[in-house]
Amino acid sequence: MERHRISFSNSGLKLIAVITMLIDHTGLVILRYWPSALEPVSLFGFSTTLYQISRTIGRIAFPIFCFLLVEGFRHTSSRFRYARNLFLFALISEIPFNYMFSTDGRWENQNVYFTLLLGFLVFCALERFQNQLLLQILSVTAGFAASMILKADYDYRGFVLLMILYFFAFRPAERTLLACISLYWEWPACFAFLPIHFYNGERGFIKGKAAKYFFYGFYPVHMILLVCLRHLLFGL
Repeated sequence: MERHRISFSNSGLKLIAVITMLIDHTGLVILRYWPSALEPVSLFGFSTTLYQISRTIGRIAFPIFCFLLVEGFRHTSSRFRYARNLFLFALISEIPFNYMFSTDGRWENQNVYFTLLLGFLVFCALERFQNQLLLQILSVTAGFAASMILKADYDYRGFVLLMILYFFAFRPAERTLLACISLYWEWPACFAFLPIHFYNGERGFIKGKAAKYFFYGFYPVHMILLVCLRHLLFGL
């Protein structure tokens, strides 16, 4: 009898990333103001809180989004449209992002779409200068510097992860090892490489423009809804 091997399509990974991101941001925006969510609970013999659990689960999202960006770069039919969409949704998401982290909307860092856009642009440069090592080094250096100057979400550490996933896209063992080392500062994020390991390379159930833009728009929309809910519950 044939055994069915566990596998995740592009759509499956995207769904995991979106759900874990929602859990993370619910903790950030709602649970940290909810007294019951800050009370210690025992989990597998360790003392933690519901707030901490939600934030830990949320660490899984970013590496998956970075992995999907590399896949998107490799398979997109238009690099220009891909970069344009990242830029447009980065602009749309910035104000909700600021209010998610700060009740007065003052937040110095830029949202994760800027991080992904920066990585995508460097991918394009690396491909353009694939036979010119010096220009490739300059491209990566410029991207690294820009990630710090722009204060994009996850700053230079997010950019380093993106570069690892790009350069080791076809060497999964090295990719996972180096990525996990780069995530030493946020070790629960390493669990993202479990579903990534079972990626089957297929598109999956998310097809068509409507579905694609739903996932683009989910990022700013869910932040707006969470901020509105926080205001209703806590007046913040």
